[in-house]
Amino acid sequence: MAENVATTGGLSEAEATRRRESGEGNAVRIATSRSYVTVIRTNLFSFFNNILFTIGIALIVLGEWNDAMTSVGLGLVNAIISTVQELRAKRQLDRIALLNRPKVKLVRGGVERAGDPDEIVKSDHLRLRPGDQVLVDGSLIDGGVLEVDESLLTGESQAVRKSVGDPLLSGSICLSGEGTYEAEVVGADSYANKLTAEARAFQFIKTPLQKQIDFAVRLVMLIVVLMSGTILVSALLQDLPGTRIVQLAAVLSGQVPYGLFFVIVVAYSLGAAAIARQGALVQQINAVESLSDADILCVDKTGTLTTNALSLDRIETIGEESQDQLGSLIGTYARSVGSPNQTTTALAAGLPGDALTPDNVIAFSSGRKWSAVAFATGPLAGVHALGAYEMLVPHLARSAATEDLARRVATIAESGLRVLLFAGSTEETAFSGDDDAPGLPPLQPLGLVILADVLRPNVGETFAAFAALGLRLKIISGDDPNTVAALARQADLPVEGLVSGPDLAGLNSADFAATVEETDVFGRIAPAQKEQIVTALIAKGHHVAMVGDGVNDVLALKKAQLGIAMNSGSAAARNVADIVLLNDDFQPLRAAFSEGQRVLSGMTTALLLFLSRVASSILAIIAITMLGLTFPFEPAQMALTLFTVGIPTFFLTLWARPVVLAEDLIRKLVRFVIPVAVVTMVFGVGLYTFHFERVQIDVQAYNIPDFGLQNFERVTGLSVDDGPEFAEAAATIVAQSALSMFITFTAFVLILFLAPPIRLFTGWVPKVTPDKRPTIMAGALAVVFGVVLVNGTLADYFGLITVGPGVYLSVAAVLPLWTAILLLNWRFRWFERFLGLASAPRDRQSTSP
Repeated sequence: MAENVATTGGLSEAEATRRRESGEGNAVRIATSRSYVTVIRTNLFSFFNNILFTIGIALIVLGEWNDAMTSVGLGLVNAIISTVQELRAKRQLDRIALLNRPKVKLVRGGVERAGDPDEIVKSDHLRLRPGDQVLVDGSLIDGGVLEVDESLLTGESQAVRKSVGDPLLSGSICLSGEGTYEAEVVGADSYANKLTAEARAFQFIKTPLQKQIDFAVRLVMLIVVLMSGTILVSALLQDLPGTRIVQLAAVLSGQVPYGLFFVIVVAYSLGAAAIARQGALVQQINAVESLSDADILCVDKTGTLTTNALSLDRIETIGEESQDQLGSLIGTYARSVGSPNQTTTALAAGLPGDALTPDNVIAFSSGRKWSAVAFATGPLAGVHALGAYEMLVPHLARSAATEDLARRVATIAESGLRVLLFAGSTEETAFSGDDDAPGLPPLQPLGLVILADVLRPNVGETFAAFAALGLRLKIISGDDPNTVAALARQADLPVEGLVSGPDLAGLNSADFAATVEETDVFGRIAPAQKEQIVTALIAKGHHVAMVGDGVNDVLALKKAQLGIAMNSGSAAARNVADIVLLNDDFQPLRAAFSEGQRVLSGMTTALLLFLSRVASSILAIIAITMLGLTFPFEPAQMALTLFTVGIPTFFLTLWARPVVLAEDLIRKLVRFVIPVAVVTMVFGVGLYTFHFERVQIDVQAYNIPDFGLQNFERVTGLSVDDGPEFAEAAATIVAQSALSMFITFTAFVLILFLAPPIRLFTGWVPKVTPDKRPTIMAGALAVVFGVVLVNGTLADYFGLITVGPGVYLSVAAVLPLWTAILLLNWRFRWFERFLGLASAPRDRQSTSP
């Protein structure tokens, strides 16, 4: 034992300070999200941004500064926006997380006090009670027999008994008993810090929406790669200069919708921050959307549906003892069994008795669901046990396990009350078996203990609202299934069917999966069975959310696609959860569900805009190239995506309203993006061809005014004396300008399709949108873009040029036709009928719970 360390007194504060200063402390930062450096690095130097930066550097080397800035500029703007938003959300989340860090119970100078994990130093003494996580490696130095769960380390759910002198691994969790252990391994090397860092560190597990977005982006990337290879090989065969080849590469790489990933981060960060203000700490940034994806909601009962408080309803005698005698025995038992829990606390508060020191104790564990004491003498002489009736039946004497008693227990449980059996034997004064597997002698039932749970506020209202939106509720508990079902009925929860853990244990895998699918109430469930239930539901294709609070919920919380923990629950449950309900109130879940639907709606809108722009540009490039015309875009014109998708998707995501998505996202994209891309390509190619041919003829016939020729010479770097080469260059820049103008204005109209301000624009969306901000934004963007067109300096920056009003008039003439065709297509479903697709269900405005 180290100097200044007493057996039970622990270190002095002075010695603890000295050890911390000498590097023997446990000050390890536990990340609640990505670090500031990581946020900045991953947003600025993403895979897609790195491509843009490489192309930008190449353009700078070749002297094309304007093209370099416009190619890289959009990536920088998007990266800065997403970085700022995530940093704002991160600061708020970190402040909340700091207030909810797990506490430890330090023993310093013989006095126990609460402290932060950072305060632990080597040789510190730490108190351990049920539900506490062992935060550093050490050895048990004081207390009785403890049972710890090492499942987070070994994967084995069987409780491990620990006595004085036995080692305790950090990351394990105390299930029963109470004691003191000495810290031996602290800091980054301890299991606890590694485990907690892994549990709470930023992880980006993809949700269904993210997977579909990832598929769409990868498909676009594949098309772009194939196009790039073909066009660049063609450019090499034509012996184009290196500058032109790099410019083509910049345009083609710009077709990849890399900005989507930034919009995703922004949407999730804002959603997480919004939920934090409601009283829920989001530890997994995409957890808000994941809740909206869930179709199964598994809920632990005790401490989750109900408060952690129990009250004694009554006791009923079975044996020869009177009511008073039985009450005194049970009261004494509750005070003598060891570490207090909710049950013994309620019994001690409601019944008389004395605290005695038993000769031996089997502490309560969630796996056994009973506890026992052994006395050689005194009022509890012999062996006495208290626990769940079903779990103690195997230990009752044959004559004691009667059908009448079973019916009596079932009747009480059906009323929503918790029933425990108190049984004893005066013939044996010790347990059978050994310390690792203790057993009970044959017992006689002495009485029933009836306890009442208290439902949490808003339980019925919240979960009924979830059920109305398609989430199926499954209640999983260690209590009698009849009791659980009765509580569910008290809260008007929509549940059907019940089954007990022992019955599930006897089923084969196929029957187990079928029973789990059909049943809504599960009672007498062991911790390992909770995980098995969640696993079976996931295997059936469900998206499962799990709500829990205790150590016995940890495995299920980790297995579920979304883990939700109560703040008053165990530190282990909070550490592995994706969302922590800070006030133990379900109300934030309703806000989180609505926020998740809003994120889904915003992300879907962003994806529609992004892919419509990309598909339109790709089809235009393919069609114009096949016609043998010049390449339709310049790198500078790619910066126009700031107007077409950059600004619109950011604000549309910010303003999105909760919507129930009734249709698969990929199918939705096909119905929207392909018609938009095809119709845009047809009109865009027509405009490009018309202006390309017209300008060539006019230049060669000298029908262009002198100021126009001078403008062409300035932009192209050629002279009118160069003849056909000058005419083709001039025609190309005008045709490119017309095409870019047309695609940009169609993007503004697409905003009106997605958020119709008046009935004229309804088609894709069946109803007028009450929020007029998207319409105002579309109008403002159109005005700003108009200023760009008429301002020579700005027009040059974006690679645009016009000569006279002809280009403006042609775009203005084509735009209404483009709008009408798309609206008629969506109203009469021409595209779907052509492909033989069945009518798709309409999304509907959410009536969020």
